[in-house]
Amino acid sequence: MSTDLATPSRHQLHEDIFAMFIGTMLVSLGIVFYAQATLTTGSTAGLALLLQYGTGIPFAWLFFAINLPFYILAVLRMGWPFAIKTFACVGLVSYFTVQIPAWLDISRIEPLYASLVGGGLMGLGILSLFRHKASVGGINILALFLQDNFGIRAGYFQLGVDAVILAAAFFVLPVDRVVYSILGALVLNMIIATNHKPGRYVGFS
Repeated sequence: MSTDLATPSRHQLHEDIFAMFIGTMLVSLGIVFYAQATLTTGSTAGLALLLQYGTGIPFAWLFFAINLPFYILAVLRMGWPFAIKTFACVGLVSYFTVQIPAWLDISRIEPLYASLVGGGLMGLGILSLFRHKASVGGINILALFLQDNFGIRAGYFQLGVDAVILAAAFFVLPVDRVVYSILGALVLNMIIATNHKPGRYVGFS
């Protein structure tokens, strides 16, 4: 056989687009679960949720605005293709978090279920985007940059940053909601840390 199975297969444009839609939909559904249960998470999504609870400004606008400064790093350090895909993913998450409540009526959700399943959905969505050289912006960009250039695990770095954001949640949310949020953050980051390792996934964009 002439095909070398060890040779990485480059992602095609339609594969990247499909992964971006699936990944952002999973992330957005997890965020909707969190918003319904008044939970938060790490990275810019968690910061946007906290600001939404404190100010009443919709998550979508806050999330999109907070991510704007990180595009500079994305362009300078990760390249235009990554930056463009990330900009599109942030826009899709902002859009989906507005639309999902109109598509799916969630009248009640247990906080523990929301934290674990929502965290899992976000983790799987982010993992899908990482594997197609995209992200949902913010700390994800910095985490990918550090992993690609210095070998620092993206999941573990993000876990440290998330700890700071979740600590700030004690000033905004009830203690039990912060505890549930921490559980969800652990699920999210362990999915990334155990699955997104250099050399484990051979496809590339």
